[in-house]
Amino acid sequence: MENQKAFYEQIKAIYRLLMVLFSLFVLAGGALVYYANNPSAFNFSGNSDTVAAVPEEVDEDLIVDGIHVRTGLKDDEGLMVVVNNCTNCHSAKIITQNRMNEERWNTTIKWMQETQNLWDLGKNQEIIVNYLVKNYPPVAKGRRMALSGIEWYELEN
Repeated sequence: MENQKAFYEQIKAIYRLLMVLFSLFVLAGGALVYYANNPSAFNFSGNSDTVAAVPEEVDEDLIVDGIHVRTGLKDDEGLMVVVNNCTNCHSAKIITQNRMNEERWNTTIKWMQETQNLWDLGKNQEIIVNYLVKNYPPVAKGRRMALSGIEWYELEN
């Protein structure tokens, strides 16, 4: 009987030790999760090395290497008329992606006036269309040229 009592005491001691270890494991895991979500929580020095980044003021009309930096449009006569009239409503990317001839640009402008509340451009329409036709004309798309001058080899299984 005494052996059995000593055995139960040993089991209780092992159980208590396992519970303490499990509790420490849970606390450490909770601390790691908290630290992952709030890294400055354990900064006890009181010094904050956080640096606030203040964006530099960029000239909105800056042109670098023939490209209007803010919009990505090519620098040419009529650029600012296009920027002032077209990029108020949509991104300049829509201009560079839709390459059209004069007739199509005029039709698109008419469609925008009828359905998208674009104002009457007046004399600016001619300036805009001339700029777009000159700098963003349609490009011929087709298959790539056939590969030539390549040494082909047999695949081995």
